[in-house]
Parts: sequence; C-alpha cells; structure tokens
Amino acid sequence: MSVKLKKLSQQTIVITGASSGIGLVTARMAAKAGARLILAARSEDALRQLTSEIRQAGGRADYVVADVSKPEDVQRLAQEAATRYGGYDTWINNAGVSIYGKLEQVPVEDMRRLFDVNFWGLVNGSLEAAKHLKGKGGAIINVGSILSEVTAILQTIYSASKHAVKGFTDGLRMELEMDEAPISVTLIQPSAIDTPYPIHAKNYMEREAQHAPPAYAPETVARAILHAAAHPERDVVVGGGGRAFIGMNRWTPALLDQFMEKSFAKQEKADYAPRPLQQNGLDRPVGQLEERGNYPGSTRETSYYTEAITRGNTGLKAALLVGAGVAAAAWLNGKASQKK
Repeated sequence: MSVKLKKLSQQTIVITGASSGIGLVTARMAAKAGARLILAARSEDALRQLTSEIRQAGGRADYVVADVSKPEDVQRLAQEAATRYGGYDTWINNAGVSIYGKLEQVPVEDMRRLFDVNFWGLVNGSLEAAKHLKGKGGAIINVGSILSEVTAILQTIYSASKHAVKGFTDGLRMELEMDEAPISVTLIQPSAIDTPYPIHAKNYMEREAQHAPPAYAPETVARAILHAAAHPERDVVVGGGGRAFIGMNRWTPALLDQFMEKSFAKQEKADYAPRPLQQNGLDRPVGQLEERGNYPGSTRETSYYTEAITRGNTGLKAALLVGAGVAAAAWLNGKASQKK
C-alpha cells in the first residue's frame, strides 16, 4: 500500500521532548507551517509557556505533561490528541537524555533509566502511534543519532540506546510494510547538534560536557523532521560531518577508534568544572525553552549534505558523501599521526 502524507498545514503532530533543543525548534517551526500540535515533556512550566507563545502567534497547540518511559503517560498523550483534534497524523519520538563518563563510573541504575527514556519511551510512542495510524495513514518519526551506527567514547550507554533505537525502528518499518499499513517510518540521525543536550546530561566526568566539532544548529534537524512528516523517508542523516563518521566506522573502524581515544575524548570536555551531579535531565525535568547549548565553536547553521538528501539531488548527495569521506579520512589520519 502506498503511503500518502498530508501537507504540514493539514496535520496534527505529536512531539515528545518538546520543551528544549530539537523538540522545541521543531514545535516552533511546525506551528509556523500551520500544523496543530500536541506537545509533551516532563516540564509543565516550559510546556505552558511554549503553548501560550504558539497560541499568541495565531497557532494551535495543547500540551500534556508526560514521562514517555511510562506507557500510561504515552496513552494519555494519544488520548489528548484524539480528544482535542480527533487524532493525529504524525508522531515524533524525540525525548531523550545522555550520560557522560566511563562505564565503570556509571551506576547500572542510571544506565537502565537512560534506556527507559531513550529506548522504551520511543517504543511506547511508536506502538501507540502505529495502532492509531494503521487505519488512517501517517508518519512515525524516531529521532536516533549518528550514534545509532557509531559509538562515541564516554557516551557509550547513550550510543547503545541509539543503536537499539535503529534496530527497533527498522524492524517496525518492515512489519508495517509487511502488513501493508499506510505508515511512513523514518529514522532521523543527527550529528552533534548545538542544543542543551550536554548540559542536561548526567555527567560523571571531571569537567563539563560539551559537543566535539563539528556541531550543527537544531534547525537543521527540525527541517529534516518536518520534511519526513510530509514526504516519506526511510532515514535521514543530518550533517555531513556525521555522515563522514558513519563512513569511517564502516571503512576504517580501527582508525576511528584511535581518533575517539586520543582526540574525541578530550574534545568532549570543556575547560571548566562540571555542574553538581544532581543537576541533570536524567533524574528530573530541566526543560526551560532553551534551543541552544554550550558549544564553544561556530555552529553550522546549514547542512548541504542533508539539504541534498531531502531535496532528492542524488548526484549532489553522492558528490558530498565522497568529498566528506575523503576529507574525514585525511583529517583522522592527520590527527592519528600527530599523536604518534
């Protein structure tokens, strides 16, 4: 069965993790496009403020305070969408959190809690959305990461959760296709994105966490998400830098390991002390309508690679991919040589 998606202006969209970062930017962008929104996060103050902002600008939005790791909260979220708008057309599983630190330093309880949010929260949302969309069609959009295919040192548990997200998303897509359900299932794979992600993470390192370069603006991800809401896509990598890392992991994994161990681990640490351990988004809500984070460099506001993908320019896509791979190989070789 072919999948036909509505224009954004005709859609009702559910967004989890809407109180900061990618979710916040996506919500604001979708509202400007005319979509009706059901916004979810754990931070009620932030959700109330965002909903008021959208309504004052002439948009339509409602919110539900929800912890996606709890199936009953996700069911209540879906019910609110049904009550307010008669259902929804796109469900975006965006909620997530990270942990920084060596594996032997991180309590197993924290690892389990991270999986409850990043993986089981996404499973809860996807299965709830699939039940509703099987009868009417629509899109399920899961926000993974380039770390669905590459492991970032000192972010191992987060990387593992995003590997699991990819496996689940691919399996869900195949089963829905086998059932001829009119649902598009998309995996969005962002590179490092300048959001509050590092400062919301639970950090066991001796210094504050930050993104290693290159980092892209959250708008690059929001544009990819909303493109997938209206145009069926299997997966979208956001950021040529991330695409290059995926390529290096496939072509020269040992070289990438060396880079992670000798350079990347240092780049993940800021030059100042960390926040108190208890100040984190794993244990409690921290959303404050913040779009950007603490990235110290110049943020890339556009990804030409991702623009090529979403605009269907296969020739440009191939050229950019080859160029990114060559550049990444040269850069990683140079970094490895400097450490010898």
